[in-house]
Amino acid sequence: MKIKSFFFSAALLGLAFTSCSAGLSSKSTDVDSVSYAFGINIGESLKKSKIDGLTPAIIAAGISDVLEKEGANAKMTYDESIEILQSYFTKMQTQTLEKNTAAGREFLENNKSAEGVITLESGLQYKVVTAGTGAKPTAEDEVKVHYRGTLLNGDEFDSSYERGEPITFRLDRVIKGWTEGLQQIPAGSKVILYVPSNLAYGSQGSGSIEPNSTLIFEIELLEVIPAKK
Repeated sequence: MKIKSFFFSAALLGLAFTSCSAGLSSKSTDVDSVSYAFGINIGESLKKSKIDGLTPAIIAAGISDVLEKEGANAKMTYDESIEILQSYFTKMQTQTLEKNTAAGREFLENNKSAEGVITLESGLQYKVVTAGTGAKPTAEDEVKVHYRGTLLNGDEFDSSYERGEPITFRLDRVIKGWTEGLQQIPAGSKVILYVPSNLAYGSQGSGSIEPNSTLIFEIELLEVIPAKK
């Protein structure tokens, strides 16, 4: 979870809270509804953080301490809370980077000896499932492909098959692993790319793709559209 989004949730925490056990009833007022709506919003944001062990009662206590008696009962200042969150998320990010780096290195090391897998100098690995007979694309060409992207654990994060239509793009405008990998095969081929993180989304990650993730793509190269001279 990114720090910025958590701070947005933290700001909401400081805006509204009624009682950790209070809900809505037939006698609830508009303010009660707004308060509960804030609670739902905060809860959804915290759930997306995927932080194990968050305690609703302690979260509620923090809100209550800020809102009551002008914050006189708060156990830490707002600035101190920011420091704690920054430290925690920095630690989490470091652990995630190290975990994914190690997992990717181990996978690629084992995979390079698998039948049919070719390892390029860049570290990119690929396996031709079906060999086509068309032209090989250059980086400046457009390609039309169907594809499925998965993490090492098998979770799918993107799929043109799921959307029901292939995608067309210029080959030098995607991740480096695709640019290099698809130049190895002719149109009509089906290939599996095993993409190291430095040839994918690196330390930044993207959406559900964590930083330093090694990725697997199943790709059908349907057509090569030559670059216009």
